[in-house]
Amino acid sequence: MMETKGILLAGVGGQGILRASDILCRVFMAAGLDVKKSEVHGMAQRGGCVTSHVRYGEKVHSPLSKINDVDILVSFEKMDTLRYLDYVKETGTIIINTEEIYPPSVNLGDAPYPGNVGEMVRRFFPKSLTVDAAALALRAGNIRAVNTVLLGALSSNLSFAIGLWEKVLQESFPSKLFRANREAFFLGRDM
Repeated sequence: MMETKGILLAGVGGQGILRASDILCRVFMAAGLDVKKSEVHGMAQRGGCVTSHVRYGEKVHSPLSKINDVDILVSFEKMDTLRYLDYVKETGTIIINTEEIYPPSVNLGDAPYPGNVGEMVRRFFPKSLTVDAAALALRAGNIRAVNTVLLGALSSNLSFAIGLWEKVLQESFPSKLFRANREAFFLGRDM
């Protein structure tokens, strides 16, 4: 029996987190697994926090991961990596997008934006990867494909056939957007 695994996607509203989690769930379902998803997107339209817990396995009983229960954290914004570290297992993997979106306290000068997030996280989680997803999305031809770049990076940490990913991506995007998103996915995967 396959153990239940947990993935947490976290970032800021407008980064494509919910679409990425939908695609991820579709890949797991296409692989014949049970999947549960929970998302929080309050104030997302105003740049607020967005998270999506995705749990998959042979039989999943709850969509929410507990503290120290997430196998992979995908952080769409650097500071969100720090917010959700306590959810990641000691042996977990963390994928960190280099994008910095300053919260009001930083914009107002009340607090500094944390520096060296990637280096700090790697000290405790050696299986961490920092990705400049915006640069890769631009290279693929669509800046809005940042979420697909991060899905590509995530896919290299999962054991699902590449053909399954391609099929779900093709079903998830209109034909005019598929090519750029496919390219973005493979650029992320090569990271």
